[in-house]
Amino acid sequence: MKYQFLWFFLLISNCIIGQTIITGTVFEKNNPLEGAAVYLNNTMVGTTTNAKGVFSLKVKEGKHELIISFLGYKTINYNLNTSTYKKPLSFTLVEAENTLNEIFIGKTKYDDEWKYNLKNFKREFIGQTTLAENCKILNPKVLHFEFDAKNNILTAFARKPLQIKHKDLGYKITYDLESFIINKKYVTYLGYSRYENLKGSKRKQRKWKKNRLKAYNGSSIHFYQSLLKGTSYVDGFIINLFKRVPNPERPSEEEIKKARELVKLNRSVINFSAKIEKPKSAIDSALLVLRKVRLPKFIDYLYESKAPINKIITKENGVYKLIFENNLSIVYTKELEEKGYILRNAFSKIRKALPQTSSIIPVKKPIYLDKNGLLINPLAVFYEGYWSYEKFANTLPLDYVPLK
Repeated sequence: MKYQFLWFFLLISNCIIGQTIITGTVFEKNNPLEGAAVYLNNTMVGTTTNAKGVFSLKVKEGKHELIISFLGYKTINYNLNTSTYKKPLSFTLVEAENTLNEIFIGKTKYDDEWKYNLKNFKREFIGQTTLAENCKILNPKVLHFEFDAKNNILTAFARKPLQIKHKDLGYKITYDLESFIINKKYVTYLGYSRYENLKGSKRKQRKWKKNRLKAYNGSSIHFYQSLLKGTSYVDGFIINLFKRVPNPERPSEEEIKKARELVKLNRSVINFSAKIEKPKSAIDSALLVLRKVRLPKFIDYLYESKAPINKIITKENGVYKLIFENNLSIVYTKELEEKGYILRNAFSKIRKALPQTSSIIPVKKPIYLDKNGLLINPLAVFYEGYWSYEKFANTLPLDYVPLK
């Protein structure tokens, strides 16, 4: 599954779940392909094909996203359902188009501009949380960047999967980057990931378990899982409903455009520092309009605090559906904000840390969850607030099981 802005985690329940062996063969044209990666997306379950192109995977019963990839070939994303699985599986990889090669060959220059773009990429992909400090991209030079100065859009490409070492969570992660875009309004990145445990002492393993639990607590998947169980408030979440409406104090875009055109025509005779209490001319009115441009376009107002869970989620034909109106504000009371989050928008004195607050803004309805708390269409919502601050460095594999 592909992900936007923030990654989504899958909590496997603690009850006993059956397992099954998945077998198959990967071909290149008519020839068996050795060394192809076969794994369940964003999990620790994976293997590679042998000399005969054959693979074997032990997976838990249910629906999974099976990824088959090999450098230079198009990645296959196969929806695996163990209840209807007919073995053995067979996949034929097709060579990727030369579009990326044309971009990379002789074009990537590791100059100051590339380093600047890499810094922005790390900030928006890895993140700036405490856990991000020890989450490193081991092969950054596989990245190529294109910057559209006119529209202020940065696009990243990778000619090989990113190799990421997370010393604070104890994972080595292979991330196959499909796309990455930084727009002035949003950040999106799409891709597939495979997790492996790092080797370490018992002391390190205790540290990793503690950090993994911290990454899980208060996360979006923690919240969705609590909705399914009906334990959101017990788990420390407070759910509020709010509306987002146009700010009546801010001029319309049409008014702003006209004001800018008028000021531009009369720039040489305008005193921009003049105090204007009541406009006496069209130019005075235009200046007053432009002085309100920095006002927010929208304002939010909360209309229901501590909304009951049955106003948030329901179950239809065995599928969970989010039914809340407008937008959600979720406060996680059991952890405070990190200092880095507070500093992001600090212009003067640094305020005290508050409970972590995030917003869910629907993009496309209906919004469905599967039985494990995973958004069936993660692009149906976007996050603001604390969940937008926690990026890849704070994600966990889908088969992570939180400690009791």
